[in-house]
Amino acid sequence: MDYLQVKSAYQLKVVPQTDELTFLTKLTGIAQLWRWDEGSQSARQMSFLPDRVVDFGHSPCGTKTVVGMDNKGDERQQFFLLTDKGAAVKPLTDAPQCFHYFGGWSPCSKKIAWSSNRRHPRCFDLYVQDVDSGVYEEVYRFDGRCDPIAWLPNGNGLIFTVQETNIDNALYLLDLKSREAKKLPICSKQARFQSLQLTKDGEHGYIVTDRDDNTMALCRFSLADAELVKLVHIAKWDIEEAKLSPDEDLLAFTVNQGGRSVLGVYSLAEERWELAENVPGGVIAGLAFRADEQLAFALKSPTLPGDIWTYSLREKTSARVTSIGVARTIQDKLVEPKLCTFRSFDGLEVPYFLYSKEKTGKSPVVVYVHGGPESQIRAEYHPVFQYLANQGFTVVAPNVRGSMGYGREYVQLDDRRKRMDSVADLAWLVKDLSQKDTVDPQAIGIMGRSYGGFMVLAALTHYPDLWAAGVDIV
Repeated sequence: MDYLQVKSAYQLKVVPQTDELTFLTKLTGIAQLWRWDEGSQSARQMSFLPDRVVDFGHSPCGTKTVVGMDNKGDERQQFFLLTDKGAAVKPLTDAPQCFHYFGGWSPCSKKIAWSSNRRHPRCFDLYVQDVDSGVYEEVYRFDGRCDPIAWLPNGNGLIFTVQETNIDNALYLLDLKSREAKKLPICSKQARFQSLQLTKDGEHGYIVTDRDDNTMALCRFSLADAELVKLVHIAKWDIEEAKLSPDEDLLAFTVNQGGRSVLGVYSLAEERWELAENVPGGVIAGLAFRADEQLAFALKSPTLPGDIWTYSLREKTSARVTSIGVARTIQDKLVEPKLCTFRSFDGLEVPYFLYSKEKTGKSPVVVYVHGGPESQIRAEYHPVFQYLANQGFTVVAPNVRGSMGYGREYVQLDDRRKRMDSVADLAWLVKDLSQKDTVDPQAIGIMGRSYGGFMVLAALTHYPDLWAAGVDIV
């Protein structure tokens, strides 16, 4: 089916010491690492591994790359070292029964950090490995899940994250000499701490967190104390990702505005921020500075399945770099959804995306519920939505209470005994849809996978008279 064959470019990274753009794509049928060649203005394959590449990271010197490959989708990554722009491949791990999660390169470009459950299936310990010799050692034991996310600039410490609740995490600093770990002072209470950016002095950093607010804010902090200095906070929306420029003068960030990303830039010298102009609507990920005056990122939307873009900070213009996501056979059929809301049983305003072709008369409806539970339907390419919309259906994708992206209070509205309130949202959504002239109230179905599958079964059993059909996918 054409809708399922659409390719995309994702997980963008810039090679240090160069302006080379690298990314993952399934252009050959399986996810591999590719790079954008400035001279030929085309993408070239960099890895040729036998299975899919899940993750990758470039060394600070820019000449080495670690890629993580799993086996037939089992998510158990094994690491390989690529040199000579992918021409040379060296295995680094050989434990296919275990999970491995990449934690970054040391500042000297000689070592990498990773976590793995080699000791026990449910215990992820931290390891440091010399990439030339292949020798690795366990540096910290943890009876649970932990993941390294950054090296200190002097190479003497690792910062790792530990999940504390379904949404909250805490950051710890591991001293690689003493092998002792301490929780960072800023993690004084349960919150989300994401997109860590350390400064070159190794004493300060920037973090996206909701420690002191309902929604995620961009803050400055010191490793030595618990104070957070708020730089950017938009009360209604979450800030998602932040990236510090190489000269440490700017912070690029993205804001999740109702499922769509907005790009912003904060000037540390001027202590002010502004939102970028002339960036296509959609979902932005993988922020990176290609130069002090140019940003790069991956962008996908309902009508742009996924490509690499750049943004000029000086000219305030964006440019599409790759054309991997161009779906020529169906491009003119893709539907841009409308962002709508309805009021639920208790007056809560619940958002949803509505996909529909212009037509007359009443149409059948498919309500699609996302998984998670703490997830969010975003303004990105969904092949099933697009196919159904082109077959005459109206597709409705709600972010019922309990969804991410709307603040801590919203995501906790279906916790524990309030779980069925989110199912009630679906019933009130049907009531709202049934009042529309374009909807056939006798032909409303529901589908979802994972937690969305539970929501399908709950909706069918608690409100059987509302649904014409239900599809529970896992």
